[in-house]
Amino acid sequence: MLRTGVFISMTMIMTGCMVGPDYVKPEVDTPAHWRIEPGDAVGIVNTNWWQQFDDPVLDQLIQTSLKNNRDVRIAAARVEEFAARLNITRSDLFPQVGYGARADRTQASLESGAGVVPGVPRTSDNFQATLNVGWELDIWGKIRRASEASRASLLAAEEGRRTVILSLVSAVATSYVELRSLDKQLEIARETLDTRAQSLQLFKLKFKGGVVSELEVAQVRSEYEQAAVRIPVLERQIALLENSLSVLLGQNPGPIPRGRTLDEMKLPLVPEGVPSQVLDRRPDVRRAEQNLIAANANIGVAKAQYFPTISLTGLFGYASSDLSTLATEPANTWNLGGQLLGPIFTGGRVSGQVQATEAVQRQALFQYLQTIQTVFREVDDALVSTQKSREELAAQGRRVAALKDYARLAMLNYNEGQVSYIEVLDSERRLFDAELLYTQNQNDVYTSLVSIYKAMGGGWILNAENVANQVDYAAQNQSEQAKEVPDNMQASDTETPPATQ
Repeated sequence: MLRTGVFISMTMIMTGCMVGPDYVKPEVDTPAHWRIEPGDAVGIVNTNWWQQFDDPVLDQLIQTSLKNNRDVRIAAARVEEFAARLNITRSDLFPQVGYGARADRTQASLESGAGVVPGVPRTSDNFQATLNVGWELDIWGKIRRASEASRASLLAAEEGRRTVILSLVSAVATSYVELRSLDKQLEIARETLDTRAQSLQLFKLKFKGGVVSELEVAQVRSEYEQAAVRIPVLERQIALLENSLSVLLGQNPGPIPRGRTLDEMKLPLVPEGVPSQVLDRRPDVRRAEQNLIAANANIGVAKAQYFPTISLTGLFGYASSDLSTLATEPANTWNLGGQLLGPIFTGGRVSGQVQATEAVQRQALFQYLQTIQTVFREVDDALVSTQKSREELAAQGRRVAALKDYARLAMLNYNEGQVSYIEVLDSERRLFDAELLYTQNQNDVYTSLVSIYKAMGGGWILNAENVANQVDYAAQNQSEQAKEVPDNMQASDTETPPATQ
């Protein structure tokens, strides 16, 4: 009966109530449908959507970025940090066992006031070997609440890493499409410049022959320079975008390989998803909720300080003045004890900590709700942008076709002497601007589709995460640290960091 009572008492202590509120998922006002419901949406949200561009170079760039991007590696290290913090916090749930050993020799002073006892040697030895145990009983759930908060922080770090991956893949795809758009605009500008250079040369010859006036030559030259000034602008934009994309790839700034042209790329399909599904797929939403769970658990940690802390301690060991008798029965020593510490007056410290954690929990709650609203806005924005950019591209395509007819008829009428060359220049200028704008509209259509996949999340993030997980971060860190060691430093002076999983 005694053993049963002790067992029941210990069970009640270990499973005691936990102070602080239990987490309850907040109610969310979820819209029934999107503002624009695409009719061609398909269930491909869990596939590697960037492969729909049918560009192997883009596939390789995304794979490289997932393996080398610094932000992804920082996020992975952050996950390892919070995993270790969780282990640290949970360790307080278990008894802490340690050991100690001590050996010393003491000589008494002949000149001290105490003097030396006759017959007792001045020099004495002391040897000790102990095993100590300490255990804080988690009656009020302080340690369990702290573990709950640490676990939620770990999950938030994991979702934070997935959020980085979501943004990274979207940024690489968007940058690459924009790069191909600038390439096409540069090609159009160069072709236009070549055509206008030929026209300028022809008009110079006509001016020398007295066929045209100097005014007409100046007009043609102005159109030539208008096309010429666009080229360095586009080349600058391309170089800056290549440098930005290189950083996303984890590389030094430099040129980026090209694959298919903008016209050769295939348009990705529109993924389907209802608002409630998007909330489950978006890692930033899950991250915000885990932060809320952690903040909620920390309230219990703070409230537990109102109650006493109960600890059990124990010590067993040996102590002797002679090393040869240290491990004998007469030399053993032991101690068992308990300790109870509780607050009486803290000057408002505990209540202030409780109020602070409750305020942090409210912040996390509002952040969670705001994140959800932002997600709904991003999805709606992406769907609207996709539909309207497609309509704009179709209209711009019809405008380009009309301006091509205008330029052809203007040149025909000029050759027949029915209009001045001003009409031809006006038609070519409008066509040049329209072709550049059409290419920009193509870029808008592609990037809006990328934005839909980013906004809706999906299983593709886990596929991308698997690629990033293939990297041996520890090996890379060791390699980078080895590069930083000066040539004159000996190998014995370096320290190899422990490998991490």
